[in-house]
Amino acid sequence: MTRWALAARGGDRRAVELFFAAVRDDLLRYLTRVSGDPQGAEDLVQETLLRALRALPSFEGRSSARTWLLSIARRTAVDRVRYERSRPPLAATADWLTTVEREQRGHVPGFEERVVLDELLARLPSDRARAFRLTQIAGMPYAEVAEASGCPVGTVRSRVARARQTLLTQLTLAEDGRAPE
Repeated sequence: MTRWALAARGGDRRAVELFFAAVRDDLLRYLTRVSGDPQGAEDLVQETLLRALRALPSFEGRSSARTWLLSIARRTAVDRVRYERSRPPLAATADWLTTVEREQRGHVPGFEERVVLDELLARLPSDRARAFRLTQIAGMPYAEVAEASGCPVGTVRSRVARARQTLLTQLTLAEDGRAPE
């Protein structure tokens, strides 16, 4: 693989094709894992290969071509996350789950914790659960949630506080071995 990268550095088009074909599947697996976005990983692979193509003339072979390429892939993924975080969310308020997944990529609680949280939130009155999800999970400002809900900001704050207290009570009961009410 490194031999192909060095030959590609010298302008051998066939070596470029062989090198990229040899690493493409590894890149896709790696970027899918790192990004947590199987659909967006393909775009990251393309961007990584473009960056690698531009950087090939400077590849000196001091490390393996695979290591060199994976470092480019990592930087590409980090750049994508930075770019996405700098952009305002595009999802509508009604699509809160997509917003949460996009905003929390890389530091999402485990699957089990998410299932437990969803179960606990399902027990809350819908207005409290919605206010909690939008402000505490999706990270929306209270004022935006109030506007979307058609109620005063104080009402949203109250709903979130009551939801938080109920969730804490339910978790405490569950930890003590008692069934939540």
